[in-house]
Amino acid sequence: METFQLEEYLSNGVERIIKGILKASAGNPRESLFMVQYARDGRKGRELRRKREEEGVHIPPFLIASITNQCNLSCKGCYARENERKEGFLVKRMLTVKEWGNIFEEAQKLGVGFVLLAGGEPMTRREVLREAGKHKGILFPVFTNGTLFDEEYAKLFGIHKNLIPIVSVEGGEGSTDDRRGRGIYRRVERTMELLQNSRILFGASVTVTKENLEEVTGEEFLRKLRTRGCKGVIYVEYVPVDGKSAFLALEERDRQYMNDRIQRLRSGQDEMLYISFPGDEKSSGGCLAAGRGFFHINAAGDAEPCPFSPFSDTSLLDMSLEDALHSPFFSKLQKTGLLTAPHAGGCVLHQQEEKVENLLKGGAR
Repeated sequence: METFQLEEYLSNGVERIIKGILKASAGNPRESLFMVQYARDGRKGRELRRKREEEGVHIPPFLIASITNQCNLSCKGCYARENERKEGFLVKRMLTVKEWGNIFEEAQKLGVGFVLLAGGEPMTRREVLREAGKHKGILFPVFTNGTLFDEEYAKLFGIHKNLIPIVSVEGGEGSTDDRRGRGIYRRVERTMELLQNSRILFGASVTVTKENLEEVTGEEFLRKLRTRGCKGVIYVEYVPVDGKSAFLALEERDRQYMNDRIQRLRSGQDEMLYISFPGDEKSSGGCLAAGRGFFHINAAGDAEPCPFSPFSDTSLLDMSLEDALHSPFFSKLQKTGLLTAPHAGGCVLHQQEEKVENLLKGGAR
C-alpha cells in the first residue's frame, strides 16, 4: 500500500511541476509548444511507471546525474568537492558521452521524466549536454554556476528545449560573491541577460542558509529575477558537508518560515515556479533518495542514494539502470527504515552518515 501511495504522490508531483513550467512558459510560443508535447510524453511515462508498479517494480520519475567532477569555481561548502576528498574520486574516469547516452535512453524507456544534470560544472561537458538534448522524452534541468554560458550554448539550448538552464545564485551581489567568488554575481547577471535575449526558458537555484533565508525569499530578490526573465526558483537547503559550517544549516523554525513563504508565493498571481528541496518530507513519507523518488549517478557511473550521501555498491558500467535501482545497498536503506527515520530536518542520510556507511560495509560490493 505504501509503495502505491508513493507512486501516486510522485506522479502527481511531476504533473504539478509540468503544469508550473507550462504556466511559466506563457508568452513564449516555442517553449509552450514543446512543453505541451512534453506533457503528453509525461502522461505516457506515468503509465509506464504505473504498469511496472503493478508488477512489483518501483521506477522513480527523477534522477540526478553529476556528469562531471570538474568545475571552474571553488564555492564555499561545495558538497561535490568535499565528496572528492572522501572518495579519492579524481582517480576515476568519467563516463563517456556514449555511456551517458545509453543511460538517458534507458531512463526514457523506463518512464523517468526528469534527469537533473549537475557536477562539478555540467557546462564543462558540452557534448554530454548535446547528447541529453536528443532524448526529448526527458526534461533535463541543467544546474550551472552560469559563468560558462556563451553564444554557442545559447544556440544549443535554443534548439533543445528539453534542456533548461538552472543558474545558481545566492541572493544579491554580496551573498553570491561571498560564497562563489568575487565578480561571479555580475557574470551571472550577464548570463541571465543572454538567456532572456535568446528567449530561453531558465530558472535559478538558491542554496538557502540561515544567513540568506530572508533575502532569497524576499520580494526585492525575486522581483530582480523576474525582471531578468527567470521563470522559476529551486530552493535547496544547505547541507554542511564540510563539518565546519553547521551554524548555517536551517533549523525547524527557519524551515517553517521558508515553507510558509513559498506557499504564499505559490498562491499569489506570480507566474514563477517555486520548488524546495528536500522540502517537507512528511508529505512524502520520508526521504526520497536511494530510488524511492530518485537516486544519484556520479561522474564515474556509480549509483548513490543522493549527492549528499556519496556511497555506492553499484556501477552502471556493470549493470542496467533498472538493475541499479534494486542494488543491495538501496534495498537495505529502504527496508531498514533509515529513509523514513525521524530527524531534525534537512538531509536524513547526511545526519546519519555513520549508519549509512555501516549498511554499505555490511553488503556485497
